[in-house]
Amino acid sequence: MAGSLLIGQYDARIDEKHRIAFPKKIREIIGNKFIVTLGYENSLIIVKEEGWKALLEGTEGKPFIQKGARETQRYLLGGASFVELDSKGRFIIPDYLRRFAKIKGEVIFLGLERFVELWDREIWESYRQNLEKNIDKISEKLINVDNKE
Repeated sequence: MAGSLLIGQYDARIDEKHRIAFPKKIREIIGNKFIVTLGYENSLIIVKEEGWKALLEGTEGKPFIQKGARETQRYLLGGASFVELDSKGRFIIPDYLRRFAKIKGEVIFLGLERFVELWDREIWESYRQNLEKNIDKISEKLINVDNKE
C-alpha cells in the first residue's frame, strides 16, 4: 500500500488535550510518523517523514540567494514539526500550528495525492463554497498558464 494515492475527505475532532485521531485510510499510506507544517489558506500540510522533500518542490535547485526560494523553505521547513501517533492512532498538533490553522473543534483531512491538508472544518467549508463557485474560472486560468509554457 506504500504507493497508494492519498485522496478523499475525512472528518475528525480535536479533543480537550488537542489530540486528533488520524484517519485509518490515511495512516495506512502515511504511517505512524510524519511531518506537519504550515500550509496555504490557513491549512496545515502533512507528509510522510521520508516524503519531506515534496515540501521543497519548486525551490530545489534554486540558489539560496533567490529570495522566493529561501522564504518558501523558511515557511515550509521552519514551520515543520515531526509527529508520531500514539497507540490509539492520535497525535497532538503543536500549539503554533493549531493557532495558525485556527483549529477549534472539528477538522477535515483532505488527501491530495502525495500529501494531506488539515483544515478547521468551518474554514474549509467556507473555502470550499468559494472554490465551488469559482472552479470553472480557476480551471480555465490553469489551462491558459499551461498553454503559454
